[in-house]
Amino acid sequence: MVKFLHTADIHLDSPLKGLERYEGAPVEEIRGATRQALGHLVQLAIDEKVDFVLIAGDLYDGDWRDHRTGLFFVSEVSKLREAGIQVCLIAGNHDAANRMTRSLRLPDNVLRFSTKRPETHSFDDLGVSVHGQGFATAACTDNLAEAYPASVPGHFNIGLLHTSAAGSAAHPNYAQCCYDDLRSKRYDYWALGHIHQRGCVWDDPRIHFSGNIQGRHIREAGAKGCLVVTVDDRQQAELRFEPLDVLRWERCLVDATGAEDGYAVVESVARKLGDLVATSEGRPLAARVEISGACRAHERLAADMHQWTNEVRAVVYGLGRGNVWIEKVQFQTSLPRDEHASLADDGPLSELVEYIAEVRDNDALLAKLAEEFADLSRKLPNELKDLDDALPFGDPKAIRPLLEQVQPLLLSRLAGRSIDVNT
Repeated sequence: MVKFLHTADIHLDSPLKGLERYEGAPVEEIRGATRQALGHLVQLAIDEKVDFVLIAGDLYDGDWRDHRTGLFFVSEVSKLREAGIQVCLIAGNHDAANRMTRSLRLPDNVLRFSTKRPETHSFDDLGVSVHGQGFATAACTDNLAEAYPASVPGHFNIGLLHTSAAGSAAHPNYAQCCYDDLRSKRYDYWALGHIHQRGCVWDDPRIHFSGNIQGRHIREAGAKGCLVVTVDDRQQAELRFEPLDVLRWERCLVDATGAEDGYAVVESVARKLGDLVATSEGRPLAARVEISGACRAHERLAADMHQWTNEVRAVVYGLGRGNVWIEKVQFQTSLPRDEHASLADDGPLSELVEYIAEVRDNDALLAKLAEEFADLSRKLPNELKDLDDALPFGDPKAIRPLLEQVQPLLLSRLAGRSIDVNT
């Protein structure tokens, strides 16, 4: 039996984004999250008594600011050396050879693959051969997989590759290849890196992305960790995901359909956050709350989003013993259709409703409106433009849902109706 860990995209010392500006967030713990996650990886390898660890690129987040990043890695893999565990490592786009101006001599249990051509490292005592090549330059667009060698007869063959594979809208397309390129090598397992979302892209042979080990922002939500791969005497591989993350990012999706008031929505948020806390296994949780649905509460939510954002933030103090933080609250609610009709009679307000609907459903009108807003946004101070949650007024796709948001508030104001945000 052979056992190994498949990991990638550690991005050691990469900063986590979006929480440092929030009062009460554990800034120091956030800054050290990738180091702690790597520590968890090393301890898991020792506890599982694995034979080797595969790191499929982007161990580092780019060139080190100083040698402390490299020294920390050396200290961790030295623990693996003491336990008799080998490490196979390739460079990805973030730690490509041409990006790294500093280096340290690594312990002799670390096998760093060439960036010039594919190499094969065979563990004859295990009956395993690992094939791999690192990135020589950050913008590697070559299909590296094409040049990988043929499988070693009688061995369990592993391909170690940093690649966007068939392409991903969320990641730059580096070392792109098709799955036929990988299957043609007749390897038993492909350990892929670069895509930060864990996933199986092919089952026979096994072709897997392990994802990254620590989410760094809300686009990397959910449990993060590595794959524990066990190979039996018939060279059949069984996989198990093992979480390693220190702080977990989650999207808290709340359906507010039918809610009568803002506090009913806040109660729904509290319940949903409670469910997420229960599944985070004691980890600190960073959540983006997304509230959607047609409800009468929409008027009050739209009238003072700042207040209701703080109402949502307030509920977290009763959850998770202070281990929950709100990264952002997004309101995507709307009024029920019958409420739209009651706000607009047969007079000028109905014409306004029709015009808003026409703009919302007409791409040309929406683009024209976006151009006008873009011109206004260019006049804003830079500190407002650079905010993470600044509205992209120049994007017609972003304006369309905003029209749905503001219509009931606009109609209420024009009709002389007041909205009490506290009821």
